[in-house]
This record gives sequence, C-alpha cells and structure tokens, in this order.
Amino acid sequence: MIRNFLTFSLIFLTVTLFAQTQKVSELEKRNGFKDIKLGLVADSVKGLKFKKDFKEREEFDAKLYEVENEVYAKIGEVEVEGIEIKTYKNLIYQIHVVTDKDTRLMKALESIYGKADYDIKRETYFWKGETLILKFRSYSKSKLEMIYTSYSVLNMMKDDKGKKVQDIADDF
Repeated sequence: MIRNFLTFSLIFLTVTLFAQTQKVSELEKRNGFKDIKLGLVADSVKGLKFKKDFKEREEFDAKLYEVENEVYAKIGEVEVEGIEIKTYKNLIYQIHVVTDKDTRLMKALESIYGKADYDIKRETYFWKGETLILKFRSYSKSKLEMIYTSYSVLNMMKDDKGKKVQDIADDF
C-alpha cells in the first residue's frame, strides 16, 4: 500500500514539475508583449516615439519610448491604455503595458504561463524565467500593468559598470 502511494506521489510530482517547466519555457519563448521582444533593437518596434533620456538606477544612460500603434491597442477585448519601452544601448530591456482592469487578463496569463507567484510586499503577481520576469499588478483603481524585464540587458548594465571600474583601476 505504501509502495503504491509513493509511486503515485512520484509520478504526480514529476508530471507537475514537467508542466511547470513547460509554462516557464512559454514565457521565455514569447520573450515580451506581442511582437515587442526584449533584447531587440528599439527601431524594430513600429510606432515608437521618443519621450526622454534618463538614468536607470541613477547610473546607466537609458531612453524611454512610447509605442503608438493600433496593433497593440487591445488584448482580446481589453483596451490597452499605453505601452512604454525602456532601452539601454538601443536594446529593449523593459516593456510596460497599462490596460483597463479586467479579471480575464490574469486568467489568460495563468493559462499561458501557469500559476503566478505572489510578492506580498509589492502586491505583485509574477512569472520568472531564466532570462526575464513578467510582473502583473494593479496600476490604479481602474487600470492594471504588466512589466516585462530582461535579465540579459540588466546584466549587460552590470558588466559595463564593472568595465568602468576596471578602466579606472587600470589607469593607476
């Protein structure tokens, strides 16, 4: 009896882990919102409008763009209020999407990426992959936001910072 229970438990655990791995791989495969992909050159996005230069983490030169294109105006029946992207060295490292509040969005995201983890402190649901994270939370009383962030480009920022420090050290 115990042997059957252990066998069943092992099979159930294996299937559950396999299903979860498939969901994370879907996040990696999609790598962004619609055809706006993390790590791509910003010029590849149609309807891009420059907003401003800024310092990411008060250190790295970055640019903020707004995306205005009818292709991104809706997710199914849900209105998209706005899309902004952030770039570093012209590579997209963050996509910020604001939509009308609609419970179907969370259900759709969980059907694609699996059950989300929840950060109580930040009141944020999130799905974490190897190279990116997707955060989903309330933006205001009537709006939701999704934030896709690339670890690859953030790591490039850290590497560039390390190179600057090494250049200073080499100059002694």
